[in-house]
Amino acid sequence: MKGRRDAPQDRGCLVGIIFFILGLGTLLPWNFFMTASLYFQGRLNTTEWSNGTVVVRKEYYFNNWMTLLSQLPLLLFTLLNSILYQRISEAIRIAGSLVFILLLFILTAVLVKVPMGEDRFFSVTMATIWFINSFGAVLQGSLFGLVGLLPQKYSAIFMSGQGLAGTFAAIAMLIAIGSDADSESAALGYFITPCVGTLLTLFSYLLLSRLDFAQYHLNKSNKYEAGTTDELLKESSTVENGKLNGHVNGSAGGSPAENEVEASADGTKRAFMSLEQDESGQAKASVVEVFKKIWVMAFCVTFVFTVTLSVFPAVTADVRTIFSQKWERFFISVCCFLTFNINDWLGRTITTLIRWPRKESRLFPVLVVSRVVFIPLLMFCNVQGRTYLPVYFSHDAVFTAIMAVFSLSSGYFVCLSMSYAPQLVEPKDAETAGALMTFFLALGLSIGAALSFPLRALV
Repeated sequence: MKGRRDAPQDRGCLVGIIFFILGLGTLLPWNFFMTASLYFQGRLNTTEWSNGTVVVRKEYYFNNWMTLLSQLPLLLFTLLNSILYQRISEAIRIAGSLVFILLLFILTAVLVKVPMGEDRFFSVTMATIWFINSFGAVLQGSLFGLVGLLPQKYSAIFMSGQGLAGTFAAIAMLIAIGSDADSESAALGYFITPCVGTLLTLFSYLLLSRLDFAQYHLNKSNKYEAGTTDELLKESSTVENGKLNGHVNGSAGGSPAENEVEASADGTKRAFMSLEQDESGQAKASVVEVFKKIWVMAFCVTFVFTVTLSVFPAVTADVRTIFSQKWERFFISVCCFLTFNINDWLGRTITTLIRWPRKESRLFPVLVVSRVVFIPLLMFCNVQGRTYLPVYFSHDAVFTAIMAVFSLSSGYFVCLSMSYAPQLVEPKDAETAGALMTFFLALGLSIGAALSFPLRALV
């Protein structure tokens, strides 16, 4: 067997580049639909004149529904991953998900040129968002498991790709808006971009299996699984020997049936104990025991995403500029989406240099909870179609500054929470801690998406 010294090198950082592209590809569905909110609202919120004023005939609350139907699949497939991942191979899950995501992006691009009633267009778009994010959730969960088999720096590269997916989508939208093409052609070009990005992601994944560095680390997992299978076969053999001994010594040590039950129970117990052990043979802690150690971090990651998704993009995407109409075309793309995504990525990146407060500090959850102040601050900005709340922050600069701190703190505390949790448990329980944190991350996203409905209505 090869030792560490014989391990192949990642030549030209090709595996790192591939995982960066894979990280980018996992969040393309969420970011491209979210950033295109103005296009969807333009097709849905048809206006008419009434008594000399412009009135929206029907409000679809697109941003709220889009956020909810994007995040629920992540929560659902996080709960189902133990069943899904055991029955379907990794290659089918990853490559199959990318193929379906590509087909759904192509459908979305085609619909740009297809005339359709508002209600039908809304239903088709919501169904597309649900299915494309369902496949995205399977893809993300599978790739997190895959990158976990490689050295830790590749997980950071993968998450950096995820962090820049939103920036990529925002820049694509700015190019589409800034082009001289008509709005329909600009939208078509915008949705063709993720088709190309998804195709590149698929080719990158297929290339991964041909690289020696990736094969070396991924095959180690297969060898471990083979070793576990051999161990279980040995336990099964012990059970059979127990049965035979029970039949031979039945008159001296009890009935054959009793001996068979005892041997079977003992062998089954040892087999299950082997499944509860890590590679070093140490027994893993139960899920409840692990949760007791990381519950503060689980609460923090849930609360951060609850606050973030409750107002972004449902409230923030409806803020309007006080300046010229020409700037209004770019305002949301720049001051909302681009500002959020750049600062969110920056907040995640800062954690490689600064880690404050420490994981044991009581100040950490206090600072996380204090982010709730961003909800009223953003609701008091110049949100269009307001009914109840006044406008206290009408200037574009104030809104942009709030968005910058809001997104920076979101990325920072999420990354700290996710990295602190495995450090609070024994190394053998780090995988369990990571799985629990992924569930609570998805829970926070779903709660935030659900809260966006009453908060938007309150404005």
